[in-house]
Amino acid sequence: MPGTNLTREEARQRATLLTVDSYEIDLDLTGAQEGGTYRSVTTVRFDVAEGGGESFIDLVAPTVHEVTLNGDALDAAEVFQDSRIALPGLLPGRNILRVVADCAYTNTGEGLHRFVDPVDDQAYLYTQFEVPDARRVFASFEQPDLKATFQFTVKAPEGWTVVSNSPTPEPKDNVWEFEPTPRISSYITALIVGPYHSVHSVYEKDGQSVPLGIYCRPSLAEHLDADAIFEVTRQGFDWFQEKFDYQYPFKKYDQLFVPEFNAGAMENAGAVTIRDQYVFRSKVTDAAYEVRAATILHELAHMWFGDLVTMEWWNDLWLNESFATYAEAACQADAPGSKWPHSWTTFANQMKTWAYRQDQLPSTHPIMADISDLDDVLVNFDGITYAKGASVLKQLVAYVGEDAFFRGVQAYFKRHAFGNTRLSDLLGALEETSGRDLKTWSKAWLETAGINVLRPEIETDADGVITSFAIRQEAPALPAGAKGEPTLRPHRIAIGAYDLDGAGKLVRGDRVELDVDGELTAVPQLVGKARPAVLLLNDDDLSYAKVRLDEQSLAVVTEHLGDFTESLPRALCWASAWDMTRDAELPTRDYLSLVLSGIGKESDIGVVQSLHRQVKLAIDQYAAPTAREALLTRWTEATLAHLRAAEAGSDHQLAWARAFAATARTPEQLDLLDALLDGTKTVEGLAVDTELRWAFVQRLAAVGRFGGSEIAAEYERDKTAAGERHAATARAARPTEAAKAEAWESVVESDKLPNAVQEAVIAGFVQTDQRELLAAYTERYFEALKDVWGSRSHEMAQQIAVGLYPAVQVSQETLDRTDAWLASAEPNAALRRLVSESRSGVERALKAQAADAAAAE
Repeated sequence: MPGTNLTREEARQRATLLTVDSYEIDLDLTGAQEGGTYRSVTTVRFDVAEGGGESFIDLVAPTVHEVTLNGDALDAAEVFQDSRIALPGLLPGRNILRVVADCAYTNTGEGLHRFVDPVDDQAYLYTQFEVPDARRVFASFEQPDLKATFQFTVKAPEGWTVVSNSPTPEPKDNVWEFEPTPRISSYITALIVGPYHSVHSVYEKDGQSVPLGIYCRPSLAEHLDADAIFEVTRQGFDWFQEKFDYQYPFKKYDQLFVPEFNAGAMENAGAVTIRDQYVFRSKVTDAAYEVRAATILHELAHMWFGDLVTMEWWNDLWLNESFATYAEAACQADAPGSKWPHSWTTFANQMKTWAYRQDQLPSTHPIMADISDLDDVLVNFDGITYAKGASVLKQLVAYVGEDAFFRGVQAYFKRHAFGNTRLSDLLGALEETSGRDLKTWSKAWLETAGINVLRPEIETDADGVITSFAIRQEAPALPAGAKGEPTLRPHRIAIGAYDLDGAGKLVRGDRVELDVDGELTAVPQLVGKARPAVLLLNDDDLSYAKVRLDEQSLAVVTEHLGDFTESLPRALCWASAWDMTRDAELPTRDYLSLVLSGIGKESDIGVVQSLHRQVKLAIDQYAAPTAREALLTRWTEATLAHLRAAEAGSDHQLAWARAFAATARTPEQLDLLDALLDGTKTVEGLAVDTELRWAFVQRLAAVGRFGGSEIAAEYERDKTAAGERHAATARAARPTEAAKAEAWESVVESDKLPNAVQEAVIAGFVQTDQRELLAAYTERYFEALKDVWGSRSHEMAQQIAVGLYPAVQVSQETLDRTDAWLASAEPNAALRRLVSESRSGVERALKAQAADAAAAE
């Protein structure tokens, strides 16, 4: 039985038979405040290529009351099976299907999600349909290439607002009748319903006028910085419309900050939903605003790449996500007036690091992935689809030239507007505008898996003059279980030559750009020149490859990493050091020393915060267990020193406060957290506001200082949805058997928690300094996992499968138990992938711990 799965072959057959014209969807949401189910009536008009055939339409619903095909009533009990409605005896030409069903509100972030705000006790709804969840709200042919128009009619409680893809109409008797959308895919349709607060504006330029809206819950309205959001949005409109030479394709653009959202945001056509944690309740660093701006621009780019032109099947998902990820960074870097022109530093620091990590897992795959069914794509929103793909697109821009690249994109949009495409359609357009044959490039970069390593090979004479310079390219073996063969690829890279100036700063004095291909590439441009202090491969981050420094450059960087005058080469060196640590080439103790020597000079707050996370992960997982406590002590003392030394009220001060709270351990350090909470001690300029208070409370709970009463008292101060999540994390973090049992029961043995609260409980349950307390749950995890996967929705099951895997139990026993489960449980491909990825993390940690222990000896 297919269940809720759909294979690529089934989709191909259905697309060959059917052409869908329109949907009319009538929803009665008047009972949303109480929850339960709602009436859904769908009328679909579609054409059939040949008579006498049969097909099916998708629907996930508790009850189907009526199915009428071309005026004939079908037996709903007979035709509705396994989340599909069979459609026998289809007529040639036009067919009309009407389905009446009761559909269910969810608390999982899939389908029509229902949330009740504890501040006003009002229900708030929103849809999330990617990948296959429109069928949870209305009967649909759930595949991206069967585009149609969608007309929604919604009956809602009095005083509520209803937003969809089309402009919002005036309601009549609490009924909202929207005009039909353009031809779009079912997964980018949307409804957002509830007593939302809104702010409105207009984008106007050269006679174009696009209504803009921003929405959030009233309880967040005081924190909504709408002007800043509109400013980024307008910059995106200006830049994308110029670069794409295609006007924004929909009639309005709403951005809706919604609760308990599983992802960062979703590109519903003209009605983008965004997680409402981006409405900042407390002081955050500029890095958080940069990430929010990137998310806004990412979803806006999707209006063209994904919504206007959509992939035919999910194997080309990367066309959507890689392009939007590249476009967000390019816009931030180049748009006039952008507040984040250093966005490529952030890209190198965060996105590339994510991609390198993902590409070394046993689940690594080509950018153009082989997606055989929906189960495959549900676990494929990963670092390769987003970050590696965007990195490769950046290289493609360097390879064909920016002007030729965007001319090709412009032709692509005009040629395929409101249609569906494959990779060959985009490459064909780029070949036309660039004059380059991209088939070889595509095969090497898009159709193979794995990562390359670039190393410099340098010889100098007695006077320090370079006599030979070459770049060696390696293609490491793919991880065990990965498909494919190691591949050497063509790279377009720059080499930066850096020297220390009189002020002790590392300044680039020379730059060479060239193509690297094959195992060894000579660089004659540098021969005969004096050897600089640092030679940095892949300077400007043009290509996608792991880079290593030669011995002399590494020695200088170790001492002077913070002295690069520009942020991007610093970020590239930080990333290389982190990658070496993960690869057990640089012991954790040496990585910590490197960070401590340079982080005080790092001005980019996003890089600083990444280093905080990486150092903690390295000490927790990659340090020799016998050295861990000493390294944590050294790090925590450094975080406190930096906190006290940071400029009052600065982003760095806030970041160091959070880093200190994450590992505070001595009685004196914990006393300080407690005193900062009650106000008996202060740090000049540090505002211990709502979110920072919770960071302190959660650490004090995790070490046993705070119990249920203190957590409850803090929740009384912040009786909001965010406060509820933070309190759940704190309760689960307590170091007692009873607290762990309570958390486990609420997540694994019960299915009542909403998605965001379940995630919060898992975050509290797993504490790296509670390994002994958590050890008993390794066996319980494997005993429960398959039942959880089979009984929960995908999002909820994935949270449990990944979040509760015993990753903190770094031992051969954990690997052996995982292998035994994989061999005996026979999980499906999606679950096998998630567990194998988690296992890989333990295996990597074991190797890194051995390297760190060897360094001590």
